[in-house]
Amino acid sequence: MTVNPEIESSWKTALSAEFSRTYFLELQAFLKYEKTKHIIYPSGENIFKAFNKTPLSQIKVVILGQDPYHGDGQANGLSFSVNPAIKIPPSLKNIYKELNTDIGMNIPTDGDLSSWAEQGVLLLNSVLTVRAHEAASHKNKGWEKFTDAVIRTISQQTKDIVFIMWGNYAKKKDQYIDVSKHHIIASAHPSPLSAYNGFLGSKPFSKTNSILSALNKQPIQWDSVL
Repeated sequence: MTVNPEIESSWKTALSAEFSRTYFLELQAFLKYEKTKHIIYPSGENIFKAFNKTPLSQIKVVILGQDPYHGDGQANGLSFSVNPAIKIPPSLKNIYKELNTDIGMNIPTDGDLSSWAEQGVLLLNSVLTVRAHEAASHKNKGWEKFTDAVIRTISQQTKDIVFIMWGNYAKKKDQYIDVSKHHIIASAHPSPLSAYNGFLGSKPFSKTNSILSALNKQPIQWDSVL
């Protein structure tokens, strides 16, 4: 990772000030050291995959996660997504269950959500890296400051974005969103610990598409993962 990371040009311009801030330079130093001692997920070329798949000008929807999956081969740089042929994690299973009941989508066998990202769904984790097999091991190292700046940038520089906020962690990020010009859909997290207490049955996908249609935007083809 470099002071000016390989990131899509519109994001690089919008976030340029962040790359020289003290916290970001300290984050870089931390990651450089971590990589000498541990395996880090996702791989370096995928750390900024969410941004490279979904340019700032093309965002329609933001789905916020916490940190990458820490199991071998899982993390691919998109929140809730896993690489093809990897076993689908429990939270994503529940997302697929909700898609089935909400819009009638068949349950996919593939967990790669790249097709959503390519349609304008920013699949953003609050923390972009993790040490292998150690959940939340890169928490409070600087990534949160960076991704909070991302959310503020989206709020300030765009309008009529649908923010899907799952769980209390994501809901706290609404402080960075101008609700007078954006839209928030909030519910419980899809984790098995909370999915049955407000996520399942919340219909976030049809609600999102209703908002997009009302704005004369192309709805998301959620079933494109099939």
